[in-house]
This record gives sequence, C-alpha cells and structure tokens, in this order.
Amino acid sequence: MALNRDFVGRTFEASAPYEVSRTKIREFAAAIGDDNPIYRDKDAAAAAGHPDVIAPPTFPIVFSLSGAGEGISDPGLGLNYAMVVHGEQRFEYRRPIYAGDELVCTSTITEIRSVGRNEFLTIRSDVTSTSGELVCQAYNTIVERGGAA
Repeated sequence: MALNRDFVGRTFEASAPYEVSRTKIREFAAAIGDDNPIYRDKDAAAAAGHPDVIAPPTFPIVFSLSGAGEGISDPGLGLNYAMVVHGEQRFEYRRPIYAGDELVCTSTITEIRSVGRNEFLTIRSDVTSTSGELVCQAYNTIVERGGAA
C-alpha cells in the first residue's frame, strides 16, 4: 500500500527542547567509536577554539526525528514500521552543537516517492537554538520495503 502523499509538506515540532549535555555527547562519541578529545574534554575543545565540548557530526540523529515522530506514527500516513529500514541521512551545519545547547527540532516531510515496490519518505529537520538560531538541518530518508504495488 502506498504512503499517503497528503503528508508531504506537513511540519511537526518536538514537544520540548533537547538539552545537550557533555555526558550525552561523550556517550554518543563512545557509541560510534570516535575518541576525538574535543567530544570529551572541555580543555581540548577550548584549545580547538570552541566554548565547550562539541557533538560529533551525526549527533543530531539522537533527537532530530523527535519532531517527526508525531507525523510518521500517524496511522493516516500508512507507514508499516515492520517493513522500515534506514535509507540515508545527512547533515548541513551552520555551527557546531555544543554541550549546554537547548535545541528545538521542527521536522517536515519533504518527499514521498515510490521506487519499485518500495516507498521512500524524506524528512528535513530544522534544528534551532531556543532563541531561533538555525544550528543545522538533518535530512533522513526511511524506506518502507515492499510498500508500493
């Protein structure tokens, strides 16, 4: 069954800001196997010109779909989670994410397309500070296998 194309253009916002902590950054860096000291040590980050430890480039995946969760879990979309696999992700940064940031994520379903028997759903998540500064944009594509007839 095809996904509901009426969802393209719909925007969803996370219910609360995400508070970035040194602990979360350190845990994420460990999980991806990156031992760069600017992800763990405030002095190393300062020596590299940063006000605090910074998050690895893929860190927004931790919270970037929080805004989209409401949309992609809506039964009206028709997404079968049992058939979903990760397609692609990329990030475009305006500045690094720092420990202490409070970030708001607003996600928009930008595209739904059929490729063979699969449905591709693309989401753009705008990550801003609580003061409205755009920090980065995260692009995620998920694939529902065997969805289209």
